[in-house]
Amino acid sequence: MKLYAISDLHVGFEANRQLWGTLGDHRGDWLILAGDIGETEEHLRYALEIATARFARVLWAPGNHELWSLPSDPSALRGEARYLRCVEICRELGVVTPEDPYPVWPGDPARPVLAPLFVLYDYTFRPDEIAADRALEWAREAGIECTDEAVLHADPFPSRAAWCHARCALSQARLDAIPADQPTVLINHFPLRRELAWLPAIPRFSLWCGTRRTESWHVDYRARVVVSGHLHLRSTRWIDGVRFEEVSLGYPRQRSSTPRAIEHYLREILPGPARDARSA
Repeated sequence: MKLYAISDLHVGFEANRQLWGTLGDHRGDWLILAGDIGETEEHLRYALEIATARFARVLWAPGNHELWSLPSDPSALRGEARYLRCVEICRELGVVTPEDPYPVWPGDPARPVLAPLFVLYDYTFRPDEIAADRALEWAREAGIECTDEAVLHADPFPSRAAWCHARCALSQARLDAIPADQPTVLINHFPLRRELAWLPAIPRFSLWCGTRRTESWHVDYRARVVVSGHLHLRSTRWIDGVRFEEVSLGYPRQRSSTPRAIEHYLREILPGPARDARSA
């Protein structure tokens, strides 16, 4: 029995949609989908219906793309209402969301708790010398501005940062309630640590990648593994003895021209690999 993870399926791209449709039978295993499935309800349903047919249990954490309200869809819900609609679709299909009780992984006697989170960003993933009121200007100076600024709304919160802070408080309260003798697997679309939000080609995109409020959660909540996506830079890192997995599939242009099965992109979270002694 294994726990796998993948994120950033972006099934709005036909190549990704077709690739996801080739997913094989893993009905003895569980799957984490760590956000950015697509931009529409149809995208979300398509991906989840395949996942739930192939895996024994599926967990989902939202990415920013699921929360977009596109101009092409004037009836689209905004902000928290859009998020809750995604939760409703997940529940219809039996998928665990950040609003549901955290399941316990049955494949380990330590009974690790699998905690899908919805924690946004608050523009604090920036250099210390850049003031908060200059953060967007700093990114724009390099020609960087996330599409979220136009299509990810925070209603009824006054800003995305305020929504992020509310989600942090809610998540901390739930994580605090986990018994102290149980380890966790923390699952969030956005990386939980600033040092991980590094995109060499567009470093100032870090503004839209997380919040410093989660920097110590991997230690505070006894994480065995922290799962995230968003960066489209698949990696395994070890920090404070905790394994951090970035599990993005990403856009078609970001993959090798050599065709690979979708199983190549599923990352094994549990039991998972032993730590490489050379890892930092």
